[in-house]
Amino acid sequence: MSRIININSPGKVRNQNQRTIAEILRHISKKSTMDQEAKDMAAALVFLLREIYTVADQSAKAWEKRGYWMKADRFLREWEWTGEMATNFEDVIRNEAWDLLPRLLAELLPRFAGMQIKSFTRPPSTWQGAYQKLLSQPPGALPY
Repeated sequence: MSRIININSPGKVRNQNQRTIAEILRHISKKSTMDQEAKDMAAALVFLLREIYTVADQSAKAWEKRGYWMKADRFLREWEWTGEMATNFEDVIRNEAWDLLPRLLAELLPRFAGMQIKSFTRPPSTWQGAYQKLLSQPPGALPY
């Protein structure tokens, strides 16, 4: 029997989501009104941040199994902001407090400012329908 190789490692998923978030931030910052596409983009940020938090937790658990507790703890602390930020975005979206969205985007932007985006590679289908998908789920679907 041969080894099964997972090509979607937690690091790869995290990097892809970071790139997608950086592109969404560039797109949403150009919006002057909260249209449906901007709402979809904001909801997509929730899903992407949740996934980053989840894969960071998976990586930490794998390191803990091998006895690297300090490394796991340090790594988790480095990425725990993603869970908090996802919750904050979700609260703004569910309560339709769109006036708070620019402040959250301003908090998120410095974390992705170092990513260079020479061309947009993510199609709009990446975030389309995310707003309705988020509203159809129960609040706070992220385990802490």
